[in-house]
Amino acid sequence: MLSTLATFNPLVTLRRAWDANKPLTAYGVVMLLTLAATVAGLLLDPRAIAGQPAWLKPAKFALSSAMYTFTLAWLLTFVQGHRRLVGLVSWVIALGFTLEMVVIIGQAIRGTTSHFNISTPLDGALFSLMGSMIVVIWVMTVLAAVLLLRQRLPDAAFAWALRLGLVVVLVGAAEGFVMTSLPSPSQRAALAAGQRPTSFGAHSVGVDDGGRGLPVTGWSLEGGDLRIGHFVGLHAMQVLPFVGWWISRRFGRLGQGHRTALVVTAALGYLGLVALLTWQALRGQPLVYPDSLTLAALAGLVAGVALAAGVILSHGQTHPTPALPSTAR
Repeated sequence: MLSTLATFNPLVTLRRAWDANKPLTAYGVVMLLTLAATVAGLLLDPRAIAGQPAWLKPAKFALSSAMYTFTLAWLLTFVQGHRRLVGLVSWVIALGFTLEMVVIIGQAIRGTTSHFNISTPLDGALFSLMGSMIVVIWVMTVLAAVLLLRQRLPDAAFAWALRLGLVVVLVGAAEGFVMTSLPSPSQRAALAAGQRPTSFGAHSVGVDDGGRGLPVTGWSLEGGDLRIGHFVGLHAMQVLPFVGWWISRRFGRLGQGHRTALVVTAALGYLGLVALLTWQALRGQPLVYPDSLTLAALAGLVAGVALAAGVILSHGQTHPTPALPSTAR
């Protein structure tokens, strides 16, 4: 692994990515350039929007969408025999993300919020466009997951790490739909008074958006925050494939079934963490101030995963298999 990192060449890797998937690679590169521009905006533009630096949200979305598309481009290299479907997924997702980022950057330039903003007909239309693009991207990710589920790979454990990573991503991404359907306290008060709120939906639960938050992420320190489970869920597409690779290397003497069982256990534990973070947020509880019930649930989750992994490893020791099928480079 260290020798691989030592010989890593970004230009060669980028050229291979371009040859494998042009639309997703092009979008990822553009977003890295956008990230550099938004970092400059953070340094040079003193404006704040909803209590946060004006260019912080574009910067975060540029980085996260670049990671998403680069990783998805890599995952799709394992799909064989479905060139048109892979092309459809790639082009549609690249276009969907592009439209979403145009809105986010445009609203930052205008000095207003992009998400949940319905204060004017234009703002409402732009927010609706973003929501439509997210639905389209989610559906295309479902298609990508189906293609991976149907694809046979030599190492079943690694294959299931790829598949389950996308499945958990879909769960994490679905939290975005929850955010758009839960009004904040001030929005509920406006609706109860027969008034039209200027925004609908929120990241925070129990408090209005824009209060005290953690540095950089802005995750609420005053109430629950649905972005946390959303964030953890979206990064399953990087975490679980790495876990699958590590399990195949570290426990190569275990049988194929035992390695696969470890991957499934890790995926269920990761999904449980996403569910726990979401549950904590829906109870209006900040991430850094968990109560005894949240801590007990976390302890139970960790204990359950550790117990399952221990049972699988113990049973697998009696069924060693020296030969390990090759996995992805």
